[in-house]
Amino acid sequence: MAFAGTARSVASCRIFPVDNPPQDSVRISRIGKKIIFPSALLTMGLILNGSRAEKQFQTYVRNYTGDGFRVHVDDYLQYAPIVQIIASDIAGLRAKHHWFDQFKYLLISQAVTVSITSGLKELYYKQRPDGMPHSFPSGHTSFAFVNAGVFRHEFESSAPVWAYSGYLMALTTGPMRIANNRHWVSDVLTGAGIAMLVTEFVYHIEPMKSWNPFVKTGHEVSLIPYSGNAGSGVWVVVRF
Repeated sequence: MAFAGTARSVASCRIFPVDNPPQDSVRISRIGKKIIFPSALLTMGLILNGSRAEKQFQTYVRNYTGDGFRVHVDDYLQYAPIVQIIASDIAGLRAKHHWFDQFKYLLISQAVTVSITSGLKELYYKQRPDGMPHSFPSGHTSFAFVNAGVFRHEFESSAPVWAYSGYLMALTTGPMRIANNRHWVSDVLTGAGIAMLVTEFVYHIEPMKSWNPFVKTGHEVSLIPYSGNAGSGVWVVVRF
């Protein structure tokens, strides 16, 4: 009888095969790998923040570019991945989510990132290289990396090279902020790290996943911009 009782106890245990772990463990493992690089950027930014090394680096950059160097391309490049998302949807590229969900997660990621960067700007009140306040971290850089991150998440399965091209815009935005004497290197590294971490967690959690008024009734609604001799506007296409 004791042997039978032991057998029943063993039989009641849940045993997961090595090659088939619980789904929650798989998801945690995936997010853990994805946050290694942005966490490293964030850590490096915090280490360099206010250091002599970043001041010396800024001096080197300005000596190379010249004190009068100032361009405004960084003010526009941060929006480039959003344009890429819209262009990809119009072209019909297969995305991870419906277009409404894409911009839902984009707005959520932007809102969280802006809240964090704005809070840190007020907390540190760090002086910019040009003498203006609110340097740490870089808002332009964090905004660019959020947009690039959402673009990558949505289209990396169907067009990986195109999806990662958004990071080229973000990677250009950060260094341009330094070259324009608007930010220190730690501001840029921290801004990029925060943005990438926020985007990864948003896509891991997928907040308000079931909220999409455009597919609620079973009909899918698409918005297609058009322009021609007769004018321009947006076509509303309903698929039944």
